[in-house]
Amino acid sequence: MTGTLYVVGFGPGHEDHITDRAKKALKDSDYVIGYKTYMELVAPLIEGKEVISTGMSEEVSRAQAAVKQAERGKTVSVISSGDAGVYGMAGLVYEVLAEQGWNRKTGIKVEIIPGISAINSCASLLGAPIMHDACTISLSDHLTPWELIERRIDAAGAADFVIALYNPKSGRRTKQIEEAQRILLKYRSPETPVGLVKSAYRDREEVTMTTLSEMLDHDIGMLTTVIIGNSTTFFYDGLMITPRGYTRKYTLTEENQPLRPHERLRPENEPWALHGGQSESAETKKPLQELGLKALAAVEKQKNAPPEVKSIFEAAVSPGVVNKHFSPQQLIALSEAAGEQGTIEYTPHHYVILKTEVSDPAPIINKLREAGLDLAPVGDVVTIKACDFCNGEKSDAIPYTEQLREDLGGMSVPKELRIGVNGCGMACYGAVNEDIGIVYRKGAFDLFLGAKVVSRTAHPGVYVAEGIAPDKVVPMLTRIVEEYKESGHPNERFFKYFKRVGVVEGFEHRETPVPDVEPMPCGE
Repeated sequence: MTGTLYVVGFGPGHEDHITDRAKKALKDSDYVIGYKTYMELVAPLIEGKEVISTGMSEEVSRAQAAVKQAERGKTVSVISSGDAGVYGMAGLVYEVLAEQGWNRKTGIKVEIIPGISAINSCASLLGAPIMHDACTISLSDHLTPWELIERRIDAAGAADFVIALYNPKSGRRTKQIEEAQRILLKYRSPETPVGLVKSAYRDREEVTMTTLSEMLDHDIGMLTTVIIGNSTTFFYDGLMITPRGYTRKYTLTEENQPLRPHERLRPENEPWALHGGQSESAETKKPLQELGLKALAAVEKQKNAPPEVKSIFEAAVSPGVVNKHFSPQQLIALSEAAGEQGTIEYTPHHYVILKTEVSDPAPIINKLREAGLDLAPVGDVVTIKACDFCNGEKSDAIPYTEQLREDLGGMSVPKELRIGVNGCGMACYGAVNEDIGIVYRKGAFDLFLGAKVVSRTAHPGVYVAEGIAPDKVVPMLTRIVEEYKESGHPNERFFKYFKRVGVVEGFEHRETPVPDVEPMPCGE
């Protein structure tokens, strides 16, 4: 079956600014998928719908979930604030489809429904700041190297664009907006008008008029759009206005304009243009062409080589799923792989996380594997955790643990899934406190599902089965994980999934009693 996938831009958030087409798409949808804060903004329009909401920075999982449901024949809406094609979900949806070999004619139907982008909604509250050439630049360097963002700010400043800065600042990213101001002050007057708009057309809307030199004195956050005027932008009576023309071809104080419309485009009336006010006769074309070629040559000569784009290599590194002892040689190899700029993070899960910037990860991977180290992906994947089986003395369960590592380790799932293995009934390693826990006891395995390890309502896994034959345990866990991978919502932890569906592989969910405790000083 093939369904329909709408990528809906709903504008600034107020229902008055959501198009009728967007409202109809939401009404027709079986599923609505989006960032949980955005879901609240369109809540009246999605009542009775199957809702999948996720946190910030989980855009890829949202796109994947939308495609999955549409391929099942459902009608799905993925929502974005503003316009879905401007720092929104449209591109990611197409990237996921392209990765899967989607065909426009034979695959699921996809429609991008436009909305009002922040640059437009915020400009309307400021006055008319983008009446001339303008650009948008996101200051978030999570997906784009900062060196490249710096070059874009510099180029936009030099070209005298009106600039709209998206994602200007967050709790962790505080220096980027300062750097942007520093770069633009090379090209703009300190008195250049700047508009700060927070939560445009929402309940907590804030509009601030300031200048380029003083804009950092005001509150700027992730919900703020910063619009910086060009050299002609001015303030008037609380409004920010950019004239349509640098050298005006109109006179505002006269009823009859000095130039008639057809006269305004004559070369002699445009002395600032490339032709210098001269008609394009055969005599003038040649020097103008030469000037253009010289300009292009100068640009090519001065153009800096694009920065080397490196990727972040991140991996869980251990001596093995059973072995817990790093050798000195392995530690040296790990240190050399991290280099001066990388990090090695200790975890309580019998592995360390190596993170470093590389242009090609293959040499690092080969070096670590040659040292006898085990590498696994990190993130929303299956992680196999095991005790050391009393330094290998209780070895009966080791082959099944290694088989789980080979079959399931690193598999992509909706949220990180830990499978814990204990080699004897003492269960001292705490496998019962993992998402899925198995304990080897009396020649067979006991199974625990859905532990919750954090918050005041933390609890161990539900004890669902005992005495599972060893040759049955790996296929059984594989079916459980594959079901969760297929049917779990993005960012839905396994214990939540188990509770939601009620039955997994024939095992019923049971509520775990939670004691009544006083609120903790740090809050819930």
